[in-house]
Amino acid sequence: MGLLAEVSGNIGSIGYGLAAIGPGIGIGIIFGQGVQAIARQPEAYNLLRQNMILGFVFAEALALIGLVMPFVYNATG
Repeated sequence: MGLLAEVSGNIGSIGYGLAAIGPGIGIGIIFGQGVQAIARQPEAYNLLRQNMILGFVFAEALALIGLVMPFVYNATG
């Protein structure tokens, strides 16, 4: 049986690409739902904005962890 696919280069970049999918979807959901909530209750803008930014920070932290982990595993391995 022949070789179906060959991956050349840094495999960590593939891992980061896969790790960025989840936070990307999460950030889209956070801001999409946040804009809808602000449109429904404009008086709650400050609280909703604060919660949207907090959710964005946590989702983005996951993306940054996904960026750093291939380098950590590469350095120790």
